[in-house]
Amino acid sequence: MKVATMTWLIAIIVGGIAGWLAGQFMKVNTGVLINVVLGVVGSLLANFLLGIFGIAITGGWLAYLISGFIGASLLIFISKKIKN
Repeated sequence: MKVATMTWLIAIIVGGIAGWLAGQFMKVNTGVLINVVLGVVGSLLANFLLGIFGIAITGGWLAYLISGFIGASLLIFISKKIKN
């Protein structure tokens, strides 16, 4: 398997876990696909926002899991505020 394929596979798995954890923490019930999207997009968002403050998330899957959790939680929070 190519390295790029493995990287995307790991990003999807870690993103799904991060999205699921954020959903449990924020008390929302989402499906597997939404969990993956929340985790991956949330990780990108968190890395961008933390980069503005000079904090760089580097390292293995645990760092991506933490940043995905932070970003997904932020996305859920924003969507809850928009709905209300």
